[in-house]
Amino acid sequence: MIDRGTGALVIAGAKVFPIVLSNGPPPAGTAPSGRNGLAEVAAGGVNMIRSGSGNWSLELADGQITEERSVLNAAGGHGLHCWTWLGRVPNLPAQAGSANEQLLVKIVKGLKGHPALAAWKGVDEPALGSVPAAGLVRAYQRLRALDPDHPLVIIEAPLGTVAALAPYSAALDITGADIYPVSYPPGIHTGGANPDISIVGDVTRKMVQAARGKPVWTTLQIAWSGVLPPAHVPRFPTLLEERFMAYQAIVAGSRGLAFFGGHLTQLMRPADVQSGWNWTFWERVLKPLVTELSSTAIAPALVAPAAKVTITANAGDIDVVTRQADGFLYLIAVRRGSSTSQITFSGLPAGIGGGEVLFEYAQGRFREITVTSSAFHDWFGPHDSHVYRFPHKP
Repeated sequence: MIDRGTGALVIAGAKVFPIVLSNGPPPAGTAPSGRNGLAEVAAGGVNMIRSGSGNWSLELADGQITEERSVLNAAGGHGLHCWTWLGRVPNLPAQAGSANEQLLVKIVKGLKGHPALAAWKGVDEPALGSVPAAGLVRAYQRLRALDPDHPLVIIEAPLGTVAALAPYSAALDITGADIYPVSYPPGIHTGGANPDISIVGDVTRKMVQAARGKPVWTTLQIAWSGVLPPAHVPRFPTLLEERFMAYQAIVAGSRGLAFFGGHLTQLMRPADVQSGWNWTFWERVLKPLVTELSSTAIAPALVAPAAKVTITANAGDIDVVTRQADGFLYLIAVRRGSSTSQITFSGLPAGIGGGEVLFEYAQGRFREITVTSSAFHDWFGPHDSHVYRFPHKP
């Protein structure tokens, strides 16, 4: 279900910021630490994996449902939930009783009661594939009648206008886009419209407009087809880049993040190929970021409502969002430009004298900042992202 006040996903009565691996490690695989791969990513802060199939078949459905239930069992056994892909099934013709409708009913009835199911994934990138919205709307209405408890999520390509994407909002509970800007040359995933990694914010904001008030999840890259050899030179985001893209998506309105491509063996180290998942990228980049996002310091802000305060920066390339949670005012700020300078933030509530910069350390604790006359100063370099926390009760 979805919390209407914030757009956060609700699981077992608690608001959740989805941190999704698409795809996750093999359910029976082993991480370099020696423990089960799903246990490893769950311990790092991941709370959901994409499961399901793009090739459901009415003839093979019973076996496919049994296989999917085994994935749900494995995920649930490690405290994870699943975002189950329905492939091309949730696209129904006008006439009732089609093969797709029969298959949709069979899958949903077979899986909807599983405690590890969190959400359904609909047809992938339908606007790019010229799949008309009408059939998806019919499937959405049928699915919601069968299962009112689990939202349907449709992820689009990063291309297309708000006007072209908006009709799909009637076919979903949550939308979003794939956006993979790190490549040689940069920006080929979006046709070069903005070759900088700040395209993540542009695309997320566009999806927020197209969603017509419904929540948005943003899918970021581990790897994708545009970096796979031999046709392409492999390239991965750095921790600085991945962290910026994650926080920029959040600032732009994303209420969940997925990370795609950890399963693409074509550009892995030999040991990772053997395990079937990119543990090198996990250790170097994704684990530090996910640990931060899922921490008790930051996680409350990610499911919180917007704060009723307007904080502004004195530079046009700084984007901000404010949240109020657990007795704290949070400010998340990112720099989409390439300059380095000291930024002044103004408009903090009266009475705030200082705060912390989360996951940036000085003298063994979070770096502290001083607030004077409702303002403070801090340095930002290219693609910097800072998360500030101030004691405050409105």
